[in-house]
Amino acid sequence: MPPPREALRRLLPSHLHRPVARRAPRSSPPPPQVDEGPLPDPYSLLVHDPIDLLSSLWRRAFAHPQPSPFPNLSGYASRLDLWLLSYQRACAHATGAFPPRQAVPLPTLHCLLRLRAAALRRHPGLPLGRLHPPPHPIPRRRADRVVQELLLLLLEPVFEPRFSPKSHAFRPGRGPHTAIRSVRSGFAAYLWFVSADLTAVVDGLSPDTILSCVQKAVSDRKVLSLLKSALNSPVRPGSVAPPEKNLDGLAKKRLKRKVLRKSRKKKVLNENEPKPDPYWLRLFFGFAPDQASHVPNYGHCGIISPLLTNVCLNELDWWMEERINEYFSPSKHDSIWKEAGDEGCHNPAWPEFVPSAGKEKTRKMDFLRYGSHVLIGIRGPREDAVEIRRQLMEFCERTFGLRPENSMVEIEHISRGIEFLDHVISRRVIYPTLRYTASGGNIVSEKGIGTLLSVTASLQRCIRHFRKLELVKGDRDPEPLPCSPMLYSGQAHTNSQMNKFLETMADWYRYADNRKKIVGFCAYVIRSSLAKLYAARYRLKSRAKVYKIASRDLSRPLRESTRNDAPEYSDLLRMGLVDFIEGVQFARMSSIPSCDYTTFPRNWVPHHELVLREYIKLQDPKFFCELHKTIKRQEINSPQDDVSKMVWDYKVYGIYDDKRSITNVKELRNDEVDNKDKQLLLDT
Repeated sequence: MPPPREALRRLLPSHLHRPVARRAPRSSPPPPQVDEGPLPDPYSLLVHDPIDLLSSLWRRAFAHPQPSPFPNLSGYASRLDLWLLSYQRACAHATGAFPPRQAVPLPTLHCLLRLRAAALRRHPGLPLGRLHPPPHPIPRRRADRVVQELLLLLLEPVFEPRFSPKSHAFRPGRGPHTAIRSVRSGFAAYLWFVSADLTAVVDGLSPDTILSCVQKAVSDRKVLSLLKSALNSPVRPGSVAPPEKNLDGLAKKRLKRKVLRKSRKKKVLNENEPKPDPYWLRLFFGFAPDQASHVPNYGHCGIISPLLTNVCLNELDWWMEERINEYFSPSKHDSIWKEAGDEGCHNPAWPEFVPSAGKEKTRKMDFLRYGSHVLIGIRGPREDAVEIRRQLMEFCERTFGLRPENSMVEIEHISRGIEFLDHVISRRVIYPTLRYTASGGNIVSEKGIGTLLSVTASLQRCIRHFRKLELVKGDRDPEPLPCSPMLYSGQAHTNSQMNKFLETMADWYRYADNRKKIVGFCAYVIRSSLAKLYAARYRLKSRAKVYKIASRDLSRPLRESTRNDAPEYSDLLRMGLVDFIEGVQFARMSSIPSCDYTTFPRNWVPHHELVLREYIKLQDPKFFCELHKTIKRQEINSPQDDVSKMVWDYKVYGIYDDKRSITNVKELRNDEVDNKDKQLLLDT
């Protein structure tokens, strides 16, 4: 007797149970999987400290910054300790919590072993997200992030000693503040400025151009293969956020209502979902300058893309260094600029002025780069600025295969003001009184004229950012708007959030000449916005009533009910039933800190590089031999002599240079030895 299923098939018509020929999918065949074999015990491979491994890589890269490519990175890439550290960093980025090393489960370690084996012995066409077979405990996007973190840990110490000190973006220890301080200290007395926006050039770099720049410093084939795969892999739909659409007024209102309805609903986070950024941090991110808001992205490189941008534009940096040395032409009558490069004889912290008249003028040029934005200062005629602009555009076309648009490379005079990182670089003319002693012993006082570089925060940019965040309306006379996102928060929490925002803004405008003015304006907008919010929440009619009850800094509690039997705020605070209400900071101009005019040396390096170079120097036996010879040849100096030398070096050079002092002492000692030898020969 046939089985029931077979009997049922006989009763049905033949065309219903006929096998249907299915078409093969048109997608490309999957790449061959790597045969790993039996996996080793991961705990037996976790024997090194990843911080020690990375420290050895940084020491090796800084100790021998040779122009030849770095030979071997696969040895570091094969360490499971670094893969685990990359996974921890990827988890910290996704969830906001850095998992301990002991808390990583065994299946995840096995997955990291497969990922490491597939990355080091991979198929050339295998994308980063398919380096290990499913099923696996690590999602594909996080696997991409793990590989990106590993490549960043390996490539960053290799390229850091090769980068120019004039580059300030996407580098450890450098940022917008160092760029602004470099402008203040090194761009005094420049008349013409060339401002170049190379964003279109950076975004259009081809994978071959990027790889050719990387191969000048890295020769490891496996690392280059991983990088090439990340550059050439097609971007999956949905992995990159779509560009923002330009909406009309009605569409913006509808979108705003939709977002407002969603924000009113209480959202319950998932188990591993990270908490959103606090409101004050989102406010501060809205103040990002145009030069800092753009972050490049190449294929599946992700967080490596900013590093690759610096690698490619490093060619431009060193080309500009050569142009600076060629252009420098000192004048005989110039008492400030006598030497080229960083060995200048002028400390910009001292009130000395560059002569602005005379037949022979000093020709000098300097530059800095923040990301894809280049700022060049020129002391010379406008024709030289036009020539530098033409050479810059030709260099980009010759090296990167892309020519920037004419509107993206502009020439501006210092009198009109140059906007850079939401700060305005301008010139202030001052008339100091110069007092000196004449030949007869008389003290002569004369009125002089000089120029000082002024770096001020752009108030219009600040108003524009506030208007984009919907905290003010209007341009010339901005009117604060109520802070609606904090409508359902308590007074203590709202004031605390806004105090953190104001502290961050005061630190952002730390090196602006008008720091008190710009921070005072921000505090006025925040206080007025909160006063309007509290007037709506507690049903008060105006801001004046809010200030009358809560005081000027909004530190006194506002109540919804006016019952006489309600306990006092001080009693509730003593019992711990209410939170302490902080007053909004910077309610008075006297409480706002002034501009930070701390001297920024021309040879400045970040603290971690300084410590690293000192450590490398202490590990070198030649240094101790030179130190022993110096102690033998030199006499014991008094502390007063050393202090006087340090003060003189800070006055003249802006930084204490021990090499120059040691060189002078060596010359004196050599002269004494020669004189003693001559006297000995004469005596014999």
